[in-house]
Amino acid sequence: MNIDLLKFCKDIFKFPRSITGNGTLQTLKFIQKFIPELNIKKIKSGTKIGDWVIPPEWNIIDGYVVDLENNKKVIDFKKNNLHIIGYSDSIDTECSYDDLTRYLYTLEDQPNAIPYITSYYEKRVGFCISYNEYIKLNRNSKYKLFIDSNFDENGFLNYGEIIIKGASKKEIFLSTYICHPQMANDQLSGIAILTKLITYLQNLNNHYTYRVIFIPETIGSIAYINQNLAELKKNVYAGYVISCVGDEGNWSIIQPRVKSNISYEIAKFVLNDNRLKINEYSWLKRSSDERNFCAPNVDLPVSSISRSKHAKFPEYHTSLDNFNLVTEIGLNESYFILKKIILTLESSEVKPKIKVLGEPFLTKRGLYQTLSSKKNNLESERFMNFISFCDGEHSLIEISQKINCTYEFVMSTYNILLRENLI
Repeated sequence: MNIDLLKFCKDIFKFPRSITGNGTLQTLKFIQKFIPELNIKKIKSGTKIGDWVIPPEWNIIDGYVVDLENNKKVIDFKKNNLHIIGYSDSIDTECSYDDLTRYLYTLEDQPNAIPYITSYYEKRVGFCISYNEYIKLNRNSKYKLFIDSNFDENGFLNYGEIIIKGASKKEIFLSTYICHPQMANDQLSGIAILTKLITYLQNLNNHYTYRVIFIPETIGSIAYINQNLAELKKNVYAGYVISCVGDEGNWSIIQPRVKSNISYEIAKFVLNDNRLKINEYSWLKRSSDERNFCAPNVDLPVSSISRSKHAKFPEYHTSLDNFNLVTEIGLNESYFILKKIILTLESSEVKPKIKVLGEPFLTKRGLYQTLSSKKNNLESERFMNFISFCDGEHSLIEISQKINCTYEFVMSTYNILLRENLI
């Protein structure tokens, strides 16, 4: 199925997502339209998971602040989800300007931005507003504060999972999060691209099995680990947390916590192979669910990959994370690179071995020129260099690095020699 990545993001932009609730379930059901096989699972509120407990399910119906003197809404949840802090309690009252300010959150250094604020594990009432709108508020007016939200102790945390079987039981593990409201890069880009990658994988003659999850950030990864750790430790060969992949910035990767792993090495290899600029960050600058997948006692070979890294682009966690930042070009470029990473992983264990003694006679197979010249010899050099490392000891990635050629060339040469029954 062909998925228009930008349209996908725009279609679900206003769903009121959180770590639990109807907006998150609505997002999973939207993904299910493209991937009917996606299994939507749930964990009951109050369930103990490791050191944590699944919080009550939170849903919000509406929220606003009205300037009563002008009978005008100055804050409106239905215009932007970010106007209400995540997991805010209900309120229905009137107050003065001074009392109102105790409930307001703003960003003076980004005056046009509505901040994204959450209070998942302690009840609060709060409204978010851009600084430019905040300074326009009438100090002499009375204000009506209204939030209609509810907490369900018998509710659920929902997440999505699909497992795509391959020839091997070894797994590639892919994860993105589904809990951020009305932000395009730090949320929807990962969801859209991972959905499209699944539709690609479902039509791939894949070597590895693929385990793909859509989870609420932090609490979702902790819950998933606690429920599946033995299987993950046994089967996961490589994996990625995918987020912030919709802009056109340089690529960002996080160094492993302790030692290098195949996921990190292949991501770096593919980005370098495509001559892309990389911002490489220390593990100390980690920011998403790699924190849990690579934590002590878990230590899966998982890496994090993004374009502009979390908290490193000014629009991060604000209403400015919109479709001025996330573009069709950025989304499609990211999909292309992530698909290349998957294809590179698929062949990462392949170590070709030539079947003949000495150099094969390529001319009779139409693979080498019949007229020897300086120009022709240079053109054939890379092909012969590839063969010189087909000793059953070097992987395709290692050969690419040895002969200083792109992985695309290496794969093309490998397929030619395979077709000719030479390896």
